Amino acid sequence: MTANGSMNQSGHSSYEELKVVIHERLLDSIDLSRANMLEEVALKEECERRLRALLESVQPPISSEDREKLRVELLNDVFGLGPLQELMSDTSISDIVVNGPSDIFVEQEGQLRRVPVSFRDEEHLLKVIRRIVSYSGRRLDEGSPMVDARLPDGSRVNAVIPPLALDGPLLSIRRFGNHELSMEALVERDMLPEEVSNFLQACVRSRFNMVISGGSGAGKTTLLNALSTSIIEDERVITIEDAAELKLRQSHVVRLETRPANLEGAGEITTRDAVRNALRMRPDRILVGECRGSEAFDMLQAMNSGHSGSMTTMHANGSADAFRRLEAMLCMAGMEVPVSVLREYVASAIDIVIQLERMSGGRRRVVAVSEVLPLEGGVVQIEDIYRYRINDMDPANGWFEATGHVPRSLARLNRLGVQVSPDSFQSHRIAGSGSVVGEDATS
Repeated sequence: MTANGSMNQSGHSSYEELKVVIHERLLDSIDLSRANMLEEVALKEECERRLRALLESVQPPISSEDREKLRVELLNDVFGLGPLQELMSDTSISDIVVNGPSDIFVEQEGQLRRVPVSFRDEEHLLKVIRRIVSYSGRRLDEGSPMVDARLPDGSRVNAVIPPLALDGPLLSIRRFGNHELSMEALVERDMLPEEVSNFLQACVRSRFNMVISGGSGAGKTTLLNALSTSIIEDERVITIEDAAELKLRQSHVVRLETRPANLEGAGEITTRDAVRNALRMRPDRILVGECRGSEAFDMLQAMNSGHSGSMTTMHANGSADAFRRLEAMLCMAGMEVPVSVLREYVASAIDIVIQLERMSGGRRRVVAVSEVLPLEGGVVQIEDIYRYRINDMDPANGWFEATGHVPRSLARLNRLGVQVSPDSFQSHRIAGSGSVVGEDATS
């Protein structure tokens, strides 16, 4: 600082060094005891006023463009996610992946690309990661070097630091925008054709138990959210998630979120704990954001004991693989019974399996809608009702078709007042499901 209180730029060889000095001066000028008493909006206004004064005092003066750039970047450092804040404001970005201070990628429309954004150094990156983790009250240190967290906007975050991350802090952010995608919107984006959409919505209204399976980033949560719009308004729905992403429109929704152990190793609430408790809360339906472990037993128990219409997602490469994974999850729950009994338990609980896939080019698409049938020869029978065929001559494109399998559950649909003609399931290529059009579905 000069004698008259201005800030001298001489001695600072770079823009980044000047930015660090101004940041330090800003923090030194704030009365922390008073700052803790202010609401965030008021604190931000106070910081911005002080920051403008500091920037105007730089000698020799810097350009108005540099002043504005510094103002935005410093406010992002203090209140936001630093260099990532501008990326977080871009709704077309679905994922942000940070492999190092200067090694940052984003996914847009299914394509991963490097962006010209960087942190000053590893310490700067680590500071932003700790701010993100603080939003969720999670722990991140050498004793617990990886964490799953959630940003205020619902975005999912995974962070890993040394010693687990050998080359420095790592950060992955799965964006979850505020926009709600309806089944109509997914049809427009070519995730599935209208004929398939209508059938799935009929299944939801008729309280079929459904599993949505697919790989990471295939669009499972997006589809579950869209299908939930067909749930009857007066039903009591309980959602259970590790990181709250489901946004149901119904008025009678109870949201539960799991919790990791605290610093003392106590207080953990697992998905299985939450499912067990949900069964005591008089639910009409239970939606589990992702089924990945022993909670599968309690979820299937709910489906088998009067809570029809429940839905969940899981990672699996296909419908048959989903059932193999469910069998493994039941073993994790300590069910020491013959495999044939496990399979009977699974088959009696689930009515429909929807398989999603992330196609070449990053597009998400429903690739199969299958009905679960009773066991034959001790094996769960799965029959595709609809499937997506890839064009051998043009792998980037394909079409949906009805396989000709008339669901055995059709009578149940009609009995519950959802009239569907058996003729609609005759083998045919579904109109309007050819070339790839529209935007990508996210999440």
